[in-house]
Amino acid sequence: MGDLNIKKLKNKKEKAHYIHHLINDIEALEMMIDKGMIEESPIRIGAEQEFCLVNKYFLPNNNALDVLKTINDDHFTTEIGNYNLELNLDPLELKGACFSELHKQLNNLLKKAKDVTDKKNTKIVLTGILPSFTLDSITEDKMTPIKRYAVLNDAVKETRKQDFSIHIKGTDELNLLHDSVMLEGCNTSFQMHLQVNPNTFIETYNWAQAISGPILSVCANSPLLFGKELWSETRIALFTQSVDTRANSFLLNEKQSRVSFGNDWQTGSITDIFRDNISRFRSFITTKFMRDSVEMVENNETPKLSALRLHNGTVYPWNRVCYGTNNGKPHLRIENRYIPSGPTTRDEIANMVFWVGVMLGQAKQYKDIHKKWDFKDVKTNFFNAARYGMAAQFYWNGKYISSFDLITNHLLPMAYKGLYSMGISPKDVEYYLNIIENRIQSHNGAEWLTRNYRCLKTKHNRFESMQMLTAKLYEKQEKGYPVSTWGMIKADNQSLFIDHRTVKHIMSTDIFSVDKDDSVELVFNIMKWKNIHHMPVINRDREIIGLISWADVKNYIDNIEEQHDSVKKIMNTNMITITENESVKVAKKLIEKHKISCLPVIRYGKLNGLITRNDFDK
Repeated sequence: MGDLNIKKLKNKKEKAHYIHHLINDIEALEMMIDKGMIEESPIRIGAEQEFCLVNKYFLPNNNALDVLKTINDDHFTTEIGNYNLELNLDPLELKGACFSELHKQLNNLLKKAKDVTDKKNTKIVLTGILPSFTLDSITEDKMTPIKRYAVLNDAVKETRKQDFSIHIKGTDELNLLHDSVMLEGCNTSFQMHLQVNPNTFIETYNWAQAISGPILSVCANSPLLFGKELWSETRIALFTQSVDTRANSFLLNEKQSRVSFGNDWQTGSITDIFRDNISRFRSFITTKFMRDSVEMVENNETPKLSALRLHNGTVYPWNRVCYGTNNGKPHLRIENRYIPSGPTTRDEIANMVFWVGVMLGQAKQYKDIHKKWDFKDVKTNFFNAARYGMAAQFYWNGKYISSFDLITNHLLPMAYKGLYSMGISPKDVEYYLNIIENRIQSHNGAEWLTRNYRCLKTKHNRFESMQMLTAKLYEKQEKGYPVSTWGMIKADNQSLFIDHRTVKHIMSTDIFSVDKDDSVELVFNIMKWKNIHHMPVINRDREIIGLISWADVKNYIDNIEEQHDSVKKIMNTNMITITENESVKVAKKLIEKHKISCLPVIRYGKLNGLITRNDFDK
């Protein structure tokens, strides 16, 4: 909906006017299909590249609008986060060296952007979720200051009527309540478009659903969010929850999320897919409509179907049906939305070649797949891939098979066959599919990020490791070699940001806390067992109300025979605290000035960490 001037639907008249045009667009689309107006050939491909902007410390840089204005190229557009941009590649006919041509176009446009960002102390990073994202990155003031994002945010919040509840469980667990759709801004993808013949559209769409799991498994590149190891492709869980308009009370019924893999095979017509979306998801935004789409079709004109496209832009299936026009001719395409950005442009184009090849190489045994396979198996495959990446097992053709075996023995041969059948250059086919072959023999982006993050954490705290991982990711990315060739980062004690260290770089976040009514004896033993010298006392809202030192507890235990007193009797309530964004120098001065050995770190009034004198030696 980037090219539409949108506003929130406010009253019955506006809603009725919008619905009239929406229903008209459905009728117009059906008329175009019946009249043979939808383009059947040639087949074209296209892509959208989303990317992150970071500053010299590899943290999100909120200057997207400034960068976009300086680039001054219609290929580029905004995203919801003011640290993200998107570039739209020109569609190309699926033939010959189209993929290497697309790759060249992508590199040239990114170079144009880099020429601008270099002058603005900004770097471009291609990744599904930026490893250095923090909670500060998703506040509403980081939203791109353009009306349509504010309208969308307000409309979704008004529909939901409660905060967004994010719960993702992987190796670590994330539980978060958030008050806006800005979590969507954490997701960056490489969206791939394949034009489809309207006569075989439903069959082709079902096949796209069937192969989504194994395709995703080898392309996964988003394992981290806010320093937590979650899914191999965490975007799948995060995006689903970050724009969920359902209130929590609706989650037990059959109401479907706007971000979804779907609940069943498609068995009707193309327009039935749009009708189903309109039936499930109410419209909450509108725009100006200039002409009646049905009248235009009756006059053999091609309508834009603005109302339908606007509604379609607020529904996010991982394989989305799209209507568009090219040189005045209407067409239909499948938009693959589940592939992440990065790690390099070579990897991205290889992902696209692999997906398009398997789409085109569908063997006869997989025809009418909706009659042969249970959709729940396909959906399970997709979420297994999102969780486990290349470690996933898939239920395929009646038996379980590993990602490695399925891709090596079935899908790659299928991709070669499909691409050659369309006259794609053998040089392109072999070059890009070889990148996929090498990746399944080594590692994908998700595994490289996870293993190196763990390595960095052996020498640095969580925040600094997130920052350093982003720096190393950028360094590898700039060299341009596929992720399968990337080696491990050498972890040492040297910080890359020694001159710009904040409290977040040195504080401890894995801390033990107690309640004011806990016994002193319990606190004494916890401190002894865990070899810790400071324990914060917090209330039910995680607000710090006191601090206990080892000296306080030891002195009390040594001098009191009865050890049944509670913590509140000995805790210190006169505390000096600090925030996580203060400099290390300020923290050190506070400790020296007040002659204390510990500083609680506070974020929005809540306890977030601790700093002790020993932390300054890290």
